[in-house]
Amino acid sequence: MRVSLKAVNGVEQVDVSLNKGLATVTLKPGNSVTMQQLQQAIIKNGFTTKQSTVTASGTLLNEGGTLKLKVSGSNEVYTLTPEPQAMPIDARQMSGKAVTVDGVVPEAAKGKTPDTIQFASISEQ
Repeated sequence: MRVSLKAVNGVEQVDVSLNKGLATVTLKPGNSVTMQQLQQAIIKNGFTTKQSTVTASGTLLNEGGTLKLKVSGSNEVYTLTPEPQAMPIDARQMSGKAVTVDGVVPEAAKGKTPDTIQFASISEQ
């Protein structure tokens, strides 16, 4: 799995612990790696994707009161939902601005690409 993930253009480093069922992927600055590319590299080796901890940068969108993140360098858009302990944010003030989101991408149904980030924090860049 390490080799497949490392082969994804934009991946800097991969650490895999089969005992823990955990892969830590560090991306190069300015990369355009998508969650789907990483997911395909994992599935290609017979593994399944689980919940992922992420830090993602992009543009904060407010579509009808629903927060979304358009990830920089890709066409991926994730719906943002707060983790229970997340501090409330005023999306109107940050809408359209460059932000960094820290959170969790929940495990997606088999054959589906994740489309939600449960955020712990959103900070303006």
